[in-house]
Amino acid sequence: MFGNSWTGQASQAQPQAGGNDAGVGQAGGETALIKDVTTASFREDVIAESMNQPVLVDFWAPWCGPCKQLTPIIEKAVAKAAGKVKLAKMNIDDHPSIAGQLGIQSIPAVIAFDKGRPVDGFMGAQSESQIDAFIGRIAGPSGPSPVEQALEQAAALAGEGDAQGAAQLYAAVLQQESDNAPAIAGMARLHLDLGDAEGARRFLDMAPPEKAKDPAIVAARAALDLAEQAAKLGETGELEARLAADPDDHQARFDLAVALAGANRRVEAAEHLVEIVRRDRAWNDDGARKQLLQFFEAWGPKDPGSTTGRRKLSAVLFS
Repeated sequence: MFGNSWTGQASQAQPQAGGNDAGVGQAGGETALIKDVTTASFREDVIAESMNQPVLVDFWAPWCGPCKQLTPIIEKAVAKAAGKVKLAKMNIDDHPSIAGQLGIQSIPAVIAFDKGRPVDGFMGAQSESQIDAFIGRIAGPSGPSPVEQALEQAAALAGEGDAQGAAQLYAAVLQQESDNAPAIAGMARLHLDLGDAEGARRFLDMAPPEKAKDPAIVAARAALDLAEQAAKLGETGELEARLAADPDDHQARFDLAVALAGANRRVEAAEHLVEIVRRDRAWNDDGARKQLLQFFEAWGPKDPGSTTGRRKLSAVLFS
């Protein structure tokens, strides 16, 4: 629909250069990636700028309901593309001539310009995934966004024991996206690592209801539950003595596994639960295997305790 049949109209959609009164984006100030454009600024802000990277032109009007639905979605997608495309927003009530030259008869309509020519487009509201795919066709798949980069760096710092550095990055993410589930969960885990279960719970309670089933939130809550279980059991010495006296004391072995998990001795904790499964799968209504699955959820799939535990559990169950 927006392919080569439009290339003949490209020269018509290039008004003479004039003063640039574009400027204020939805965020309240001019941004590097998103700006309002006018008929006078179209040549500079769209045609010329598309020589550097594709420019999406969003034709809209204040009275258009679907336009209002599309705006935050497309702005988020453009921000996520991290400079691979730019967004020019044109109010057709104030500036109708470009839309008329391009034959646009309904809005919202988004036209992608590349190397000075319209190359693709769509009309009507679209989902976030559809717009991501559209941008991917125009400019190629986008890399991680600044927020995603910050989350990756924060997780790496936390893994290295730099709680302060990780907390600063998570806090910066939450300033931009107060409901960001990985950042909320990351802050909660930092508090757990410091032995502050109440602080962890306060952060998890920040998560809105619609984020309650996010994998990061679910894993952090599992880790909090595990830490609270371990705290009730206290030191491991008595449990180890009971187990040494009776290797078939499954309750002592189970409690020891939970206590070891709370002390971050995860591989040992997993091995004890696997040993219960090996000795008596039916004990406590398959309680050892169920607890082990909770460990895996709390630790994450790449943790050594998870990988070792899964391997040994599979060997017991399927040998």
